[in-house]
Amino acid sequence: MKNVLFIGAGSMAEAIIAGITANGAVEPASVFVMNKADHARLEELKDKYGITPVKIGDPEIGQAELAVFATKPKDAGQAMEAIAEHLHPSAAVLSVMAGIPISMFEEKLGSRPVARSMPNTSATIGLAATGLAVNESVSDPVRRDILSLLGSIGLVKEVEEDELHLITALAGSGPAYVYYFAEALEEAATTSGLCGTDARELIIQVLEGAAAMLKRRTAEPAELREHVTSPGGTTAAGIRALDDAGFRHAVASCIQAAENRSRELASGQ
Repeated sequence: MKNVLFIGAGSMAEAIIAGITANGAVEPASVFVMNKADHARLEELKDKYGITPVKIGDPEIGQAELAVFATKPKDAGQAMEAIAEHLHPSAAVLSVMAGIPISMFEEKLGSRPVARSMPNTSATIGLAATGLAVNESVSDPVRRDILSLLGSIGLVKEVEEDELHLITALAGSGPAYVYYFAEALEEAATTSGLCGTDARELIIQVLEGAAAMLKRRTAEPAELREHVTSPGGTTAAGIRALDDAGFRHAVASCIQAAENRSRELASGQ
C-alpha cells in the first residue's frame, strides 16, 4: 500500500512504524500519523522516522489506502466517529487494539474491508508475533497487502476473530511475561550475590539460546527440558521448586486472566 494512516501514536503504533519504514514496506513520507492531542509526540516521530503528521481535515487522510487504528481501546469509539467522514470509502481498516471487535468498526465506519490484529512490541526489531482476523469485505489483494505489511514486522498467523482473545493473551502480552521472568531471574541472581551486569548478560544468552533451540524444532519443549534435567541434579531441584510453587498453574492463570480481559474489553467493560 502506498499511503498508510495511523490513528494513535503510542508504543504499538511506533513499533509498527519502525518496522515498516526500516523494511521499506511503506515510504516514510507516505506514513501519515495523527493522535488526539500530543503534537510534540508527532514531531518526535517525524524526526525519528520521517513520517507525515496529520490532523482531522488534512487531505492526506482521504488519500490513505489503509487506516491503522492504534489508540487506547477506551478511545476507540471516539476515534472512529472523528475520522469516519474523512476516510475514503474504499480505504481498508486495520486494528491493532486489544478487545475491539470487527463489528464495531463496521457499525461506525460503514461497509469496508476491516482486519483486526494483535501484534506485540517486538515489531520494532522485526520479530513481532501477530494474530490476524478479517471480515468478508477483505478481498484477496487487500488481504495480501495487510499480510505483507504485518509480515514486514514479524510472524503473522491468520485466525478466526474469536481466537484473537487467546492470541492477545499469549503473543500480544507475551513479551511482558518474558521480561517479567527475566526480571525475576536477575533479582534472584543479584540477591544471591552475582554482579548485576553478569547476571543480565547470562540471562539474555540463556533466553536467546533456548529460543534458538526451540526454533530448530528438532525436539518438543518437554524433550529439551528433559535433556537438561539430570535425575537428582541441580536443574531437577530447580524444576521441583517451580512445581512446588505452582508454576504451571500460575502460567495458565496468567493466560486465562489476559484472555478474559480481552473479552471484557470487547464487551465494553
